[in-house]
Parts: sequence; C-alpha cells; structure tokens
Amino acid sequence: MESTQIQANRLYGDLAYLWPLVSPVEDYAAEARCWRDVLRSKLGPGRHCLLELGAGGGHHLSHLTADFEATAVDLSEAMMRHSRRLNPGVEHLVGDMRTVRLNRKFQAVLVHDAISHMQTEADLKAVFATAVAHLEPGGVFITSPDHFRETFRDPTVDSSTRSDGETELTFIEFTCDPDPADTTIETVLFYLIRKRDGLRIETDRLTTGLFGRQRWLDLMAEAGFRVECHQRDVGDVAAQPDLLVGTLSGAAT
Repeated sequence: MESTQIQANRLYGDLAYLWPLVSPVEDYAAEARCWRDVLRSKLGPGRHCLLELGAGGGHHLSHLTADFEATAVDLSEAMMRHSRRLNPGVEHLVGDMRTVRLNRKFQAVLVHDAISHMQTEADLKAVFATAVAHLEPGGVFITSPDHFRETFRDPTVDSSTRSDGETELTFIEFTCDPDPADTTIETVLFYLIRKRDGLRIETDRLTTGLFGRQRWLDLMAEAGFRVECHQRDVGDVAAQPDLLVGTLSGAAT
C-alpha cells in the first residue's frame, strides 16, 4: 500500500484514545523542566499567565501547571479531552494556532512539538503572528520543532511497546523525506493494538514541516522577536533541536 493511500491524522481523531500509550505523560518531565527554567529566567518569580498553542493531550503542559496559570488551545477536540482530564484547572479552547484570537494578553506563549505540523513558511508566519497578538510587550515565546533540516536523519525509525493493563500497544514510527526540495517530511505510523480478544493493526500518516535552523530564526525575528537558542539537555541532543526563545520587542499588536 502506498503511503498516500493511508488515511492521515488519525492520531488526532479516532485513534486519539491511544495517546497516553503512544507518548506517556512522564516522558515529558525532563524537557518541561528546560522550558520552565527558561520561563523563570525570562519572567522571574510569580504565577505568570501562559498560553499553549497546539497543547494536544496536555502532557507537556501538565508539568508546568503547578508554576503557571495556563490556557490551552488545540485543533483536535479528541486530544483536548485527554488534556481536560489531566489538567482540570486549565481553560481549554478548540482553535487553529494559525488563526485563533482570544483578545487577551499573556506573559508567555508556548508551542511544543505541534509547531512541526506547520508545513510552509506561511504557516510559520501565521503562528508567530498569533503569538505576537497574544503577548504583552516584553513577553516570551518558546517553540521547538521535532527537527531542523540540518539535524534530520532520513529515514528515522522509532518504536515502543507499552501497556495500561488492558491494552498493549506496539507503536512503530517511520519518517522520511520524499522530496528534499520542498519543506515537508512524511511519517507513517503503525499501531499494533493487543487486547484479550486479539491483535488489531491500524495505520496512520502525518505530513509535517522541515525548515533550516537559520530560517526559523529569521522568520521569528521578522515577526518582532529578539531570538535566542537554548539547548535542550534531554538525552540525544542530535535529535533534539534547540529551544527557540523569542522576547517580544516593542509594543504587541
């Protein structure tokens, strides 16, 4: 079967129930500490208000809610149901990170790896504009894609097996770059779902963006941010691009 014949984005729809096994909440703890340290260094002490765009199942956000007052936005209602259960004190709103406008300001705007779903420079510019629209002057924007073009390994294969006592999931992820001339890569996902009544196999497909590191920096600067890079110390540094940290210069618009 060609990958284009595989239904796309099922992880954010009918297969969203598997998210806690695909990417367990505890796996985010070390990285969230990096984000929290950057936020503290920029904003100082206090329970600052932050907005997470593309919050998904809320696993990353759950490690920050003890320190910050959070609002979460995501396009997938199915994923937001996970986050609402995990983060009951957080306001959750369904919306597209490229176009959502809450008519409120925050001290920080975060976009975790959901930024990788932006496939064009126009998409990235739209997200950066959303961040600017929701930040107070001097506010902080943090994001980090799964890959920079310079660090992407083609192909990349990852797998894991996890169980919650009722469902055992073996998750296989294959990512490649079918056309190095464009700004997208493709991931094919296999879910081997084993329960007492047998084994079921499901497939899924994601298309995500791939841009050079300098292009990220340039586009953020064009949006009005003073940009710094902070290395994430969470294991395989070669596979973990820097945190891109932007401080909004001038008045927010």
